[in-house]
Amino acid sequence: MKIKKITKLFIIGLPLLFLIFLIPVLVKQYSPIRYNVEGNIVDLEQRRIFEGSVDIENGVIVSINQHSASSGRYIIPGFVDAHVHIESSMLTPQNFGELVVHCGTVAVVTDPHEIANVMGIKGVEFMIENSRNSPIKTFFTIPSCVPATPFDVSGGVLSASDVEQMASTGQFVGLSEMMNVPGVLSGDTEVMAKLATAKKYHLTIDGHAPMLKGKDLADYANNYIRTDHECVTLEEAQEKIKHGMKILIREGSAARNYEALKTLIKTNPNDVMFCTDDSHPDEIISAGHINKLVVRSIANQFDLFDVLRIASINPIRHYKLDVGQLRVGDKADFTVVDNLETFTVLEVYINGIEQIEKKLREPLFIDKMNNFNHDKINEVSLCKTVTDSIKVISLVKGELLTTVAKYSPKHSGENLESDVGEDIAKIVYINRYNNSVPQVAFCKGFHLKKGALASSISHDSHNIIAVGCSDKELTEAINAVIEQKGGLSVSVDGMTEILPLPVGGIMSDRLGVDVAADYRELCEVARRTGCGIDSPFMTLSFLSLVVIPELKIGEKGLFSYTDFNWI
Repeated sequence: MKIKKITKLFIIGLPLLFLIFLIPVLVKQYSPIRYNVEGNIVDLEQRRIFEGSVDIENGVIVSINQHSASSGRYIIPGFVDAHVHIESSMLTPQNFGELVVHCGTVAVVTDPHEIANVMGIKGVEFMIENSRNSPIKTFFTIPSCVPATPFDVSGGVLSASDVEQMASTGQFVGLSEMMNVPGVLSGDTEVMAKLATAKKYHLTIDGHAPMLKGKDLADYANNYIRTDHECVTLEEAQEKIKHGMKILIREGSAARNYEALKTLIKTNPNDVMFCTDDSHPDEIISAGHINKLVVRSIANQFDLFDVLRIASINPIRHYKLDVGQLRVGDKADFTVVDNLETFTVLEVYINGIEQIEKKLREPLFIDKMNNFNHDKINEVSLCKTVTDSIKVISLVKGELLTTVAKYSPKHSGENLESDVGEDIAKIVYINRYNNSVPQVAFCKGFHLKKGALASSISHDSHNIIAVGCSDKELTEAINAVIEQKGGLSVSVDGMTEILPLPVGGIMSDRLGVDVAADYRELCEVARRTGCGIDSPFMTLSFLSLVVIPELKIGEKGLFSYTDFNWI
């Protein structure tokens, strides 16, 4: 009888005991998490600043109250990069986010066409999955031009049916920059199908139309193409605005258009956004991200409220991003800074969670997917006999644009390696997806005195591109990249250094601070060549981008943008 009573007590008592311990845990877990952040609140809607607090409950702003605040800091909407290729930072989305969140960035709109050109849809899926461990909000657009043109040979292809498949998932906020301007203007079937898919799924369509004007611009914009980040003159930007396009003022590591376009901040604050497009990790650490454009704009005495709208609200509304705008009912996505001049970032809240006090998240395990199939080369394959005057790629400082220069060899009929006195260097393009023959031409503007630089980052197909003074050093630099199946290398003074990029041949799996340190060291080695460019590898990477004027190098040698064909 005693045993039965004990058993009965045990059966009844154990669950009760369990509930006694479990209820406080459940209450703690599911009860509202409420707290507030105090400071000077910058209200962009009412264009005013007042002392008070932002009350947050479960990641959402439930009230904004005006009262005396003990803190003199400022609460502003978080910064948003309206157009960036994360892969160009040489970092994965997670590690990129770890860097830019410290700059006050809460979100980016990213076009993953770099990895798509290497790996196709599989590459885009990798970026989306990896971004889920990033501290910032990462919004993706669907690459529209993979490969960038019919003249490119890439590792991946995204057809109109692929774009339809991706759009139907609801994971994307837009169709990426439409670089195939001739395809739009001629009504190319594949191009028009991609544009139609974007309209069907109500996706914003981004443009890419350098120097386009007149009727051609009108026809291009009439296809619901609503942005452009390639303007290099104020007049170009103003004409595009008249056709309903938003202008992205870009300040990256290679292309810097802020000075040319900055007056739009005053004249057209509702028509512009800020973007970096392509930025290396060392520059993000040393100069900042979108915050650097904000600081610069305030120093130029542009209106504070206009500048902050451009840096946050405009891209949120244009792309319909799920990002808070510092309003009641919004997600608690905002940045706290010490003042409104230097904008030193103190705290960053995303979905109500403070981010920058946290330790760096350990990088996710990465399957180092790649697509690299070229054997090492020999010097003979780089020989180029020049018998007459030739066209030369001429760099334009601070721009992705190039011009055409002419060069007449001093010794006709010989293999030309370089002419240091005339600033003429040999440039080499090699398709890394097959054992194709190297394409060899010449360029002007690197100011090399010796050595060679090579890279597997070359827009947009990411084949191997190199520039150098001698065939021997070019061969050594190129073969170092081939051996590592991706990276940046310098060969000079009898030694070769490389920064490996094992993820797709364009990204590292390491933390941003480590990649930045190694990149700075490699740039120091590159300076021994005499290179006079601030960002030599970024500049080199764009010399194969045939959709940017005027003269580039690609699969069949030199390419003319004006003729949109091989020379």
